[in-house]
Amino acid sequence: VLAVLIFHAFPTALPGGFVGVDIFFVISGYLITTILLKQMESNQFSLAHFYAQRIKRIFPALAIVLIFCLSVGWIALTSGEYKQLGRYTAGGAAFLNNFLFWRDAGYFDTAAATKPLLHLWSLAIEEQFYVLWPVLLLLLHKLPQSKTIKLIVMSTIFGSSILYSYQLVQRDITADFYSPLSRFWELIIGAGLAYWHVHLSKFKLSKRSSLWLAILGLGLLLVAMTLIDQTRAFPGLW
Repeated sequence: VLAVLIFHAFPTALPGGFVGVDIFFVISGYLITTILLKQMESNQFSLAHFYAQRIKRIFPALAIVLIFCLSVGWIALTSGEYKQLGRYTAGGAAFLNNFLFWRDAGYFDTAAATKPLLHLWSLAIEEQFYVLWPVLLLLLHKLPQSKTIKLIVMSTIFGSSILYSYQLVQRDITADFYSPLSRFWELIIGAGLAYWHVHLSKFKLSKRSSLWLAILGLGLLLVAMTLIDQTRAFPGLW
């Protein structure tokens, strides 16, 4: 989050700070999938409870943001701009803003920096993933050899999504940016780490190995934030 804020406030200081969103997707995939797998393993998982928790976590803060933007927009925007803000507010509440921004992108579109709810595209992709992912995991959990099947399914989603992103970014970079199908691989990386944490705990690394991997990971994040910039075909393979 700090990387994204620095990028928007001082873009020359951290030209690749926008990759903080991608890092967030990975962390989110790890955190939520860890919770899902542990609850399913202990037979304590409930879809209704999961979705209720997501609503309780997200909607209070989201409602404040949307109401604030509508209030300021009533004073500061023209009628045409306010109408557009209304569309994005509804899209934000329904977690569909990535599709709205994708559809509106084009020659006559306004600059991205002038859209007050642009940041909700990432929340939309995250929630679209979590509409489908718990249901799929639950179905897989009920199958024989479910652990192996889960690993195969995650590998398939990862490979398909990153390949789709690589192909799409070469012909439509806007679609690659906003499409959930070209972003799901990032959440699945986190899910794969969660699978390792829950199902393969016997292969835990030593403290020394963990420390060196943490240093390597931090170094890779810093390299991404400084060397990737807006001129790259992103996300793609970058």
